[in-house]
Amino acid sequence: MFVTFEGADGSGKTTQAALLGERLAADGLEVVLTREPGGTELGERIRELLLHAGDVSPWAEATLFAASRAQHVDEVIRPALEHGAVVVCDRYVDSSLAYQGIARGLGLQAVLELNLSAVGGLMPELTFLLLLDPAASAARVGGAPDRIEREDDGFHERVDAAYRELAGRFPERIVVLDGRSDPATIAEEVYGRVRGSA
Repeated sequence: MFVTFEGADGSGKTTQAALLGERLAADGLEVVLTREPGGTELGERIRELLLHAGDVSPWAEATLFAASRAQHVDEVIRPALEHGAVVVCDRYVDSSLAYQGIARGLGLQAVLELNLSAVGGLMPELTFLLLLDPAASAARVGGAPDRIEREDDGFHERVDAAYRELAGRFPERIVVLDGRSDPATIAEEVYGRVRGSA
C-alpha cells in the first residue's frame, strides 16, 4: 500500500507520517518511511538545490521536483511496493500540483502530466491532507526558513487554497484532516483509515 501525507510546512504532516510508520511497523508490517524531495542520494542533492539555492524559475523548480520524484519511484517506492511493503511518503505529486501547478501558476494539468510521466503513473491509494491556516503553519516552522518558506504571505495563501482545490478534485483519494487537532487524535484517525483500506 502506498500512503502519502500533504500540507503546508508546519501542518504536522511529517509528524503524522512518522507516527503511522511506527504504528504499522508495530503491527508487524514492513514499512518504508520516506520523504520528498529526497529519499535517494540524487533526490537529497536536488532537495538541497530546491530549498537553498538562489533564484529558481517556476518551471525549473517543477522539473527538479519531478526529476527527484522519478528517481525516488524507481529506486525506493516501486521496489518496496513490489516487495510487499507499505510505503509512507511525506509529500508526493500533490505537492507539485499545489505549489507549482496552482500557486506558481504553471497550470495543474501541465504539472500533473509532467509528474505522471516521471513516476510512470504511480499514485498513492490514500493521501492525508493536513489543513492549517497559513499564519498558524508559519508560526510552527522552526529554524531558518528555506527558499520556499521565505515566499510572501500571498504565495502561502495560494498554496492553502490549492490544497483545498485538490481535495475537491480527488475526494476518492484525499482525506482532509484538521491540522489544529491534537496529534494523537489525528494519528488515530489516520491509522483507522489505513487499516480500513488495507
